[in-house]
Amino acid sequence: MTGAGYAVLVLLVLLLFGGGFLLGRRTARPVRTSDVGTPVEHATFETLHTASLAAPPLRAGLTEESARKSARRLRSLLGTDALCLTDRDRVLVWDGEGEHHGKHVMDQVRGLLASGRDTAFHSDCDDLDCPLRWAVAVPLTVDHRVLGTLIAYAPRESAVLARAAGEVARWVCVQLELAELDRSRTQLIEAEIRALRAQISPHFIFNSLAAIASFVRTDPERARELLLEFADFTRYSFRSHGDFTTLADELHSIDQYLALVRARFGKRLSVRLQVAPEVLPVALPFLCLQPLVENAVKHGLEGAVTLPRDLNSARTGEAPIRITISALDAGSEAVVVIEDDGTGMDPERLRQILRGEGGTSTGIGLLNVDERLRQVYGDDYGLVIETGTGAGMKVTVRLPKYRAGVHGS
Repeated sequence: MTGAGYAVLVLLVLLLFGGGFLLGRRTARPVRTSDVGTPVEHATFETLHTASLAAPPLRAGLTEESARKSARRLRSLLGTDALCLTDRDRVLVWDGEGEHHGKHVMDQVRGLLASGRDTAFHSDCDDLDCPLRWAVAVPLTVDHRVLGTLIAYAPRESAVLARAAGEVARWVCVQLELAELDRSRTQLIEAEIRALRAQISPHFIFNSLAAIASFVRTDPERARELLLEFADFTRYSFRSHGDFTTLADELHSIDQYLALVRARFGKRLSVRLQVAPEVLPVALPFLCLQPLVENAVKHGLEGAVTLPRDLNSARTGEAPIRITISALDAGSEAVVVIEDDGTGMDPERLRQILRGEGGTSTGIGLLNVDERLRQVYGDDYGLVIETGTGAGMKVTVRLPKYRAGVHGS
């Protein structure tokens, strides 16, 4: 055998030995979770995972911050050299190469913003080293309104990229529509709270001040204490921050409300309170329980007798009305029950109120609270009301101890 043939033989032996060694190492190592599945399954998982990371920022709407946080994920979904997100007036973010193209983007998509139709264009870049020679722009629309554009850049024309950009843009539009729904829901809750505040303002404030005035001469210190209670109650009821509160804060406000009611009705009102300490931190919609207690007072006391002109006479000589408020621990939920032994209500009348057929001045509190509970927690968490004419009323509220997005403030 010649020297050259011998060298070739040695090389073949080394290759076989090395290949066998590597194959043994590969087959002997433990199977990892990431090794399981086909390439298609891996690609599907990676795509879904990337989309899930891009979604949360977009749920805040199309802003500079949300665009910045989601752009890299969106570019990864498309596998493109550069990606740009704009609103109707300016570039929100540029991710990838060729950021100098951003100076001309708004001129290039002006027609798209007007027509709402996809468009493709050549970048016409003067930089010979720039790889971005072609782009496809897709509108981002919500309720037939063009909010902005998604633009993907590539070295050359690509029908695949054009279709992919369209699909990713439609997915972004879904997230923006969800952001609009969240914003509408927040606005609705705020409007409903304003409706409750409007209900509190006219009659309760007048009656409370009238009751406080009745003590000014006979018991000035008592009048001072009631004015402080009134100030704290109105400060809480008309606060400007937060859709949610804690059960502890809501019960404290109710206690202040009842102190003002007692000043008006005296011994006619008997209140029993039973609260489990472990449910005090539970979060719930703001002004959710106070209207229910006010309803109990209204139908228990005001519904039973017409208040005489002499407020002091209303504090004596009448049969007491009992109101029981309990907040109990029920595992994953807190259960709040507000019960009175007052005049009650015809069940059919109650059904009309909860259907929104009670008129503009009747049952606003019950309907408002029922709707807000269902909006926040779902239809399984509406009010449960037991009543009958002359049989008092019992209202039960179930509150999950934890629900995503519900935090007391």
